[in-house]
Amino acid sequence: MFWRLEPSSSRLTRSQSYSDVQNGALASWLDSCRHSDYWFCTAEPEVSMVRKGVDAVARALAILKAFDPERAAMTLTEIADATDLYKSTVLRLAASLEADGFLVRGTDRLFRPGPELWRLGALYQRGLDLGDLIRPSLHRLVEATGETASFYIAEGDERICLYRVNSPRSVRHHLEEGQRLPIDRGAAGRVLTAYRDSASADGKKVRDRGFYVSIGERDPEVAAAAVPVIDVHGQLRGALSVSAIRTRFDADARKAAIVVLKSEAKALIGLLPASER
Repeated sequence: MFWRLEPSSSRLTRSQSYSDVQNGALASWLDSCRHSDYWFCTAEPEVSMVRKGVDAVARALAILKAFDPERAAMTLTEIADATDLYKSTVLRLAASLEADGFLVRGTDRLFRPGPELWRLGALYQRGLDLGDLIRPSLHRLVEATGETASFYIAEGDERICLYRVNSPRSVRHHLEEGQRLPIDRGAAGRVLTAYRDSASADGKKVRDRGFYVSIGERDPEVAAAAVPVIDVHGQLRGALSVSAIRTRFDADARKAAIVVLKSEAKALIGLLPASER
């Protein structure tokens, strides 16, 4: 409990909170405050102490989250610039993080993520079901577009529909999970191929645009849009796709689908565990 002096124009009566702490030197000091015409004492809960603790945790997490593939090692000044924290604050928090294994500091004086993060990451990855991450994205895509949403991975000369949520419409593009399709046709197949063949001019165009739209490539009645799903190391993990009956997937519908596809793919970057490089 914290005690605060405040100006007052009248005396206070004894309160229960005051009597609870009436002992020793503290009680004597509080008595002198209580009988003053100019000051009185009030008790405040330890809210400020709790808030300080929460702020310290938030700042420590900000330091850890400042590291990424482009900033795998940073100086004290670089961390301060990345987090907008004072260097003295960074140094104090970094010392605590280093002591617990969340950061390491080498002889070059650079800070790097520590082994405790690897341990926690390994626990997360072992308990991870990829479908638990992908399926919510597919449901949101279906809700946003009204069309069928899928997640494909490459395997040899084929692509596999690993996860799928079909459109609620009675007339729709319907496929089952686990179905294999050619990898050289269709929006998802084109995206997967673009990241497999880095020398291809067509693949470079797809990578530069960040999406591909197919109209009747695999099935003359079906159109689709797809985007790559990339992990934190820049490795392709699969392709998100929205597919529909061709006559319903006009230019406006395709444009809207690409926007939500890119949004979902971006959100997955922070959720997917890093692939082995």
